[in-house]
Amino acid sequence: MPEQIPERASAVVIGGGVIGSSVAYHLARLGWTDVVLLERNQFSCGTTWHAAGLVGTMRANDSHARLCEYSMSVLTELEAETGQSTGFKQVGSLSIAHSEARFEELKRVAAMNNAFGVTQVDIITPSEIKEIYPFVETGDLLGGSWVAQDGTASPVDVTQAFVKGARARGAKCLEGVRVTGIKQANGRVTGVETTDGEIAADFVVNCGGLWGREIGAMAGVSVPLHACEHYYAHTEKLDGLPSDLPVLRDHDKCAYYREDAGSLLVGAFEPNAVPWGMDGVPLDFAFEELEGHMDEQFMPVLEAAMERVPMLAECGWRSFFCGPESFTPDDQFHMGEAPELKGFYVACGLNSVGIQTSGGLGRALADWMHEGKAPMDLWGNDIRRMFPFQSTQKYIQQRVTETLGLLYDNHYPYKQMVTSRNLRHSPLHERLLERNACFGEAAGWERPNWFAPDGVEPKYEYSFGKQNWFEYSADEHRAAREKVVLFDQSSFSKYLVQGRDAVKVLQRVSSANVDVEPGRMVYTHWLNDHGGIEADLTVTRIAENEFWVISGAAQTIKDLHWLQANIGEDEFCCVSDMTNGWAMLGVMGPDSRALLTDALGHDMTTASFPFGDFQAVELGMARAYAGRVSYVGELGWELYVPVDQARHCFDYLWEKGEGYGLRLAGMHALNSCRLEKKFVHYGHDVADHDTPLECGMGFVCNFDKDIAFKGRDAILKQKEDRGFMRKRLVQFLLEDPEVTLYHHEPIVRDGEIVGHLTSGDYGHTLGGAVGLGYVEVEEEVTREYIEAGSFEIDVGGERIPAKASLGAMYDPKAERMRG
Repeated sequence: MPEQIPERASAVVIGGGVIGSSVAYHLARLGWTDVVLLERNQFSCGTTWHAAGLVGTMRANDSHARLCEYSMSVLTELEAETGQSTGFKQVGSLSIAHSEARFEELKRVAAMNNAFGVTQVDIITPSEIKEIYPFVETGDLLGGSWVAQDGTASPVDVTQAFVKGARARGAKCLEGVRVTGIKQANGRVTGVETTDGEIAADFVVNCGGLWGREIGAMAGVSVPLHACEHYYAHTEKLDGLPSDLPVLRDHDKCAYYREDAGSLLVGAFEPNAVPWGMDGVPLDFAFEELEGHMDEQFMPVLEAAMERVPMLAECGWRSFFCGPESFTPDDQFHMGEAPELKGFYVACGLNSVGIQTSGGLGRALADWMHEGKAPMDLWGNDIRRMFPFQSTQKYIQQRVTETLGLLYDNHYPYKQMVTSRNLRHSPLHERLLERNACFGEAAGWERPNWFAPDGVEPKYEYSFGKQNWFEYSADEHRAAREKVVLFDQSSFSKYLVQGRDAVKVLQRVSSANVDVEPGRMVYTHWLNDHGGIEADLTVTRIAENEFWVISGAAQTIKDLHWLQANIGEDEFCCVSDMTNGWAMLGVMGPDSRALLTDALGHDMTTASFPFGDFQAVELGMARAYAGRVSYVGELGWELYVPVDQARHCFDYLWEKGEGYGLRLAGMHALNSCRLEKKFVHYGHDVADHDTPLECGMGFVCNFDKDIAFKGRDAILKQKEDRGFMRKRLVQFLLEDPEVTLYHHEPIVRDGEIVGHLTSGDYGHTLGGAVGLGYVEVEEEVTREYIEAGSFEIDVGGERIPAKASLGAMYDPKAERMRG
């Protein structure tokens, strides 16, 4: 007799694949004994059953590496705990390179992962590759990378082990029960409706895989993902094929290889994928294959595989498989609490890394639900990074044709997506296009990253060195430092906060004192209870009960969710997103005062317009605002103009600027300037597990204001026990001017790895590549510690000497910006 559903559960997990079963298991391990896992058909029947079962630990950031490290370790624990085999074999994994770009990437990724301290990645020669994998053709190879601890597992068995473990700890894991609706009240989830009745619940977790977007829509939650066709083939059983043959990846040919029960499985991550399920994934879809497009999509990969592993050309083939997997707009999986509905969590859109991430993701999400905060920096996967437009059918259907292949593509710095573009435009877009802007995309916005001179096509030519736009951006950078430039910053997020309790709310949420006179801008952080940075932004008081908040383009959903969640039920405070109502022009550089004095007819002297002031101005025929702040570290103002008048304002300012040498500058110049000044970027240099003290910005914390800010006690404790002194953000300048930095390069002090970079670019004024990164050690990171050590940055296995500083190397007293 089928097991009956309960009337109530602490949490309902929707979807019985490897992710849902892992979440249920880890919640039960935390003591949530009344968890319910619901699977509409049979466990593993959607995507999990046909996954390739690769288990690797070499990842693109330290959080993902730790997730995968745990995923691997829990497989052995599960077998011992449940008696259920997971099929895990530790056979190692090998990645090969037959292009200079690929070999450079492998070397950089190896150095990066070795700095994470999770796995050991060795760079090896073609002869060593042949020794490890004797079947591979190595004549054209430059080298490769080797991870001895990696392996393979059986996806169905892993899922069954999680289910068995969850049941043993009290969870109900039910098959044949489909969720038909999400119940909610007062902005919070209250349970689910199913084909077998209703279940009341405090938490609901969407682990729906292929159906994740539709399940999200039931709750009014945007979950951007879409299925694509995914291919692999099995040979007949091969005599002499070792059962411990390592996994082989040939990224440049879009192929991977693994031993599977005596045969060789060859799979593909082709660059132009075919979307599937445009009318929705059928509800009865289970353990099914797709007809696919074998000739167009898979055969070119298989033909190349026969050249790489010649024995494939002589063997028989047992099966050719096509099945659906879900992919997301940025090739990163989704997790966390949905901003639209409290208590509704998401864990789906795994982009073909579900098996190797399943254990870590399940534990991390369970911890997140249990503690009310992410257990590590997971901003790159937080569902709040996504915007509602990204789950529209046209957008996501186009985008996933590209993201499937990104896993094996070259991950060049600054590489731009090519699909689903030209959606969000600044009102100045056409003006910038006419002036040869090369646009990049951020949060759907088309933003000018750099400007090509006349006669040069504004198009990226990617590499790991100095790219084709390097000198053009260098000229923009120098103009910002020496003359005057104009940045289009219209994509920056802008919020209107108003109401009788607006100041009370903002004082509690903001670390700095924002109860200032109208017309003043305040740089501040929004902190969580543990002192971690949830937002890095400015708050401007417009009137007694009216404030503007300016933040980064990608943080809109997260910021709004955080602020609204911290408004009390009895408080009258309204928050509105006004990003699309105001254009934002950054006029920066030593000559900005002279230009704006002329253009605005306004007294721009420090006596009349001090740093941090925000004043109403007239820009041509438009009424606008000017705020004296700078993200580039120079004298400058941000001009806010109504969107419908922005083109007029640009034309007027551009005409006035001709006499002052005004030129346009892009986001790359903005980034290189801010790095020289050691200004942080949210999501790279600071996030919810970094504190203001650790990143050297304790000045944003006002401990004496009347209303204590959120996180105050945690910051005071860290200040008192000097815990922050063992993790500090340091600026580095390479001594070799030819080497470039991007991020995640290991930081080496006296031969020992002490951290890794969080961001990097070229400092055209300082004369070399500049990086920021946390030095995290057992002793205090003082000025004496910095000066006593010899620092290097590991760039693809080559250690480059570097200068290190706790303060900004460029204009450390900020005299240029404030003068």
